Amino acid sequence: MARPSKYNAEFRSDAVALWRASAGRRTFRDVAADLNINPETLCTWVRDAEAGTAPGRGTEAEGVQAELARLRAETARLLKAEKGMAARAGDPAPGGRLFREGDEVKTRRWDFVSAHAETFGVQRICRVIEVSRSGYYRWLAGAEARAERQAADDALAAEIREIHAEHKGTYGIRRVHAELRGFGHTVNRKRVERLMRKHGIEGRHLRRRKRTTVPDRLAPPAPDLVQRRFTAGRLDEKWCGDITYVQVGGTWLYLACVLDICSRRVLGWSMAPHMRSELVIDALKTAVATRGGSVNGVIFHADRGSQYTSAAFAQVCDSFKIRRSMGRVGSSYDNALAESFWQGLKRETMHQRLFSTMRQARLEIFQWLTYYNARRRHSALNYLSPVEFEQQHQRERRLTLAA
Repeated sequence: MARPSKYNAEFRSDAVALWRASAGRRTFRDVAADLNINPETLCTWVRDAEAGTAPGRGTEAEGVQAELARLRAETARLLKAEKGMAARAGDPAPGGRLFREGDEVKTRRWDFVSAHAETFGVQRICRVIEVSRSGYYRWLAGAEARAERQAADDALAAEIREIHAEHKGTYGIRRVHAELRGFGHTVNRKRVERLMRKHGIEGRHLRRRKRTTVPDRLAPPAPDLVQRRFTAGRLDEKWCGDITYVQVGGTWLYLACVLDICSRRVLGWSMAPHMRSELVIDALKTAVATRGGSVNGVIFHADRGSQYTSAAFAQVCDSFKIRRSMGRVGSSYDNALAESFWQGLKRETMHQRLFSTMRQARLEIFQWLTYYNARRRHSALNYLSPVEFEQQHQRERRLTLAA
């Protein structure tokens, strides 16, 4: 009898959808690396899906409808744009005659001296505009060095643009700086900040979201074993979880996640058009499977939503010997790590957009979750990705045990 896979049908279906969405632009190895699975495993799932044996296979008609919905939305946005204004950012159209105060051209003094030195002579111009000749000649001698610095700034700005575009415009100054250092550049963060401000490159910010937790005040709560201390000395010491929702057309898609507090890695997640207890149970079971099935003594922290206080969820926790922990009602700070994670997901996947189909929403969220684990640099992890941090953490632990 074949051994059951540790990857559930939902994960396999989303992995196949992610591969199809790449449309041949990425190899099996690249996509599998983001999913932290073997490329042959992904190849097998895709082959089974093509044969019609995998669950959740989307139809071509649904993909066409999603693309039509996106194009209609884009057309509506363009029709609403102000006449004479550029389409996306609201800046003046190229060739427009609109200027802001302070945009006037101001010639620098040394440039002025250079431009008129042949006609009037350096000495006379410097006397009239009350500047020193020695200062002008020092400036002239440094022209080559300034040109080199400008060329270096231009090259760095181009690389910053590439990083910003590669991460879909979500990276701000600190993560761009960490990415540059990861590529081997020795560059000051203030220089990165100056160039990003000069070229109008910035990360995304999210507006405050409304509260979604619905507590069950009749259910017996678990004690708060975390006490807002969202740190851990080792993997699988503390986990946390939460539920959020995403608008899809006129309905909602609900998402539950489980994070390791030590590495910030998303160990398990589940998406469904409902927010019953099965949603958080499926996410927890996926997290347990990710860790190999043995998680005795791990603390799982959540809010007092009815899903986490349900008898069914408590029974699953007991079966895996997981210790439940809960914050207070109505206090987002008691589960701040999960709240921060949701902000990052919504800021980077739903910025000024609305999903038109469930399939589109699932694919975008699944793609971001795998990117978050494998590649997104985390400020709390010294700007390593969660997977990189876990690998480093495990190497250091093996060296400590060997010593």
